[in-house]
Amino acid sequence: MGATATLSEAGLVAEPGQETSCTVTIRNAGQVVDQFAIDVVGDAGGWATADPATVNLMPGETGTVTVRFAPPRSSDVPAGTIPFGVRVFSSEDPAGSVVEEGTVELGAFTEVTAEIVPAKVEGSSKADFEVAVDNRGNRPVAVELSPLDPEDELDFRLERDRAELAPGTAAFVRMRAKPRKRFLRGQSVRHRFQVFVVADGAEPIKTEGTMVQRQLLPKWLLPALAALLVLLLGLLTLWFTVLRPAVKSAAREAAEEQNHEIVKAAQDAGAGADQAKKNADQAKQNSEQAMKAVGLTPPGDNPAAPGTGTGPGGTPPTRVSNAAADGTPTDFRVAADAKIDSNVNRFAEFPYTLPDASKTLVITDLILQNPRGDTGTLRLLRDSGGTKTVLLEVGLSNFRDLDHHWLQAWRFQPGEKIVLAVSCQNPPDRNRCTPSVSFSGRVE
Repeated sequence: MGATATLSEAGLVAEPGQETSCTVTIRNAGQVVDQFAIDVVGDAGGWATADPATVNLMPGETGTVTVRFAPPRSSDVPAGTIPFGVRVFSSEDPAGSVVEEGTVELGAFTEVTAEIVPAKVEGSSKADFEVAVDNRGNRPVAVELSPLDPEDELDFRLERDRAELAPGTAAFVRMRAKPRKRFLRGQSVRHRFQVFVVADGAEPIKTEGTMVQRQLLPKWLLPALAALLVLLLGLLTLWFTVLRPAVKSAAREAAEEQNHEIVKAAQDAGAGADQAKKNADQAKQNSEQAMKAVGLTPPGDNPAAPGTGTGPGGTPPTRVSNAAADGTPTDFRVAADAKIDSNVNRFAEFPYTLPDASKTLVITDLILQNPRGDTGTLRLLRDSGGTKTVLLEVGLSNFRDLDHHWLQAWRFQPGEKIVLAVSCQNPPDRNRCTPSVSFSGRVE
């Protein structure tokens, strides 16, 4: 038999960020001098230490080891009862090693942070924001969001005003701000506002944002209208002073020349008709005289009934119009929640598949968002039947908000997927990486 162990206290109470301890009494139950290694196993093993870590005991001798528990103030360690075991390993008699079990009742703490992203948006009639709420505590919390404009000049519409957050998670709530008064022209007006986030058991959190209200008329519209008016006046002056008289003179000359030609042609046609009639009358007289000479009676005139004919008919051409559909506009967002990984070549993937697999997805604009300033690498991939191609790769530490607008749009054929891949290299004291990408385009 190698050893026996006894805990001074099997049920401990600890608070996050503070230290508690107990002792374990070890007795050498063997017949030889033995060395015993002491460690803590179970969920509490990552933040528990034994002092000293090894003891040497004579046969029948006892020793005391202090076991200290220092749970971190982090969302990675949830509040509640956490079991542990103190293992005493005998180097001379491994089969005689023992494990004494106990529990640590870890207290709860609440830590909620909030941020408006982007912090400033410009618009003439509306502005869209997102309220990012992070639960950095070790227990689930319910939060309520309440926007406030101190000047009472904005109206707000929240996607939802309440959210449930598990420890270590974040929620993104869309919010739209609209000014109550608008103006056609004038200087831009800044509207500052706050969003209060109230969590159970915590003080209210205030985060601030700004809407910059622009004039409704584009700044280039009035100069463009003035330039167009000047151009129209110039064209009218040119028409009445130069082009119109020249056109009238040319038309008059062409009409007179055409009239002379018509009169001449009519005169020539009349002269030819008179000569043809004379020749026909002479031929008729000669024919009648010849028939009378041989004793025949000239036939009477049988004027032929005027025949009716059908002239060639035409069918007016039919105009065919063909309106080509440009497709259906679409907007969607892909968000990541990647855990910290020391391997920079390992990526967590978050795919997006078009609901209608028979359609083609065309991407023209996208916005990369990294509101918490995470560190790592973000990639956008094309997944075509399992074959993945990197379309875009950026470092998370290089941006908070980043816009891309494509002259040559990305086209995803039916069945292809967009994949958001994230390699999270946040420091150990930071949380998971939560970047996101908003896409705009159309479905064909």
